[in-house]
Amino acid sequence: MTDVIEVRFKGNRKEFFSWPSAEPLALHDSVIVEVERGQDLGRVSAVGPVAAKKCAGSCSGCSLAEAAAAPPPEPAYRVLRRATADDAAVAEQLHREEEDVRRRVMERVRSHTLPMKVSDAEWQWDKKKLTVYFTAEQRVDFRALVRDLASLFHTRIELRQIGARDEAKRLDGVGRCGRQYCCSSWLPELRPVSLSLAKDQHLSLNPSQISGGCGRLLCCLRYEHDFYVQTRKRFPKEGRLLRTAVGAERVLAVDVFRETVTLRTDGGDTRVVSLEKLKGEVSGADA
Repeated sequence: MTDVIEVRFKGNRKEFFSWPSAEPLALHDSVIVEVERGQDLGRVSAVGPVAAKKCAGSCSGCSLAEAAAAPPPEPAYRVLRRATADDAAVAEQLHREEEDVRRRVMERVRSHTLPMKVSDAEWQWDKKKLTVYFTAEQRVDFRALVRDLASLFHTRIELRQIGARDEAKRLDGVGRCGRQYCCSSWLPELRPVSLSLAKDQHLSLNPSQISGGCGRLLCCLRYEHDFYVQTRKRFPKEGRLLRTAVGAERVLAVDVFRETVTLRTDGGDTRVVSLEKLKGEVSGADA
């Protein structure tokens, strides 16, 4: 039986492979995989039905309904074997060299006066390909640079332009919350984040307060949005006039975490009351 295996590489890059052997692979196993031109080393990040479902979900060639009805797709390449200690040592040595490679690429970029920022460099395990990741404000004609780098490193060169959020995902870091970037740790994909999400959560629209290390809007604005929308349905809207035990009071603010509501009377007096108590007062006043 052929299994679908998800394998992750440097910078949270992931790809799917088939595993034709009856001996199962386990999470975090190091494996040698077949790639377009050679072999690469990565770590198993999903196996079995989970990997098959993720592989089907990443396919853009069919609708979700078709993907659910169709059998799991067959990846184009295979896991060749488990990696040995020697294989892992080769990969570790290549990773140590990559920072020096990045500096050498930056020197060549400056000599060609190209408007691009080199973010990262990644060797393929068999050194048959070197991928250079960069950011730029516009399209860059780097054909002369590729020829220069190919003669310098004597391998196939791939220059890949990425966005600011993808750069943060590859390089990793610590966010304003004091934790590792979500995009580098657990967030499976980078979905679009718009300013309307911050408005729905009643956050400050100051860019410095709602932007991440990449300079773009925080990823958590997206995945926390449903919580805020659903929770706020239990609260009265700001500005609404309520008849409570005190009398007519207007809702100034709500706190979805403490489950409290701030109210103000026509005379200007304010108070903070729990949502449960407010509901009891409103229902009592209506009765």
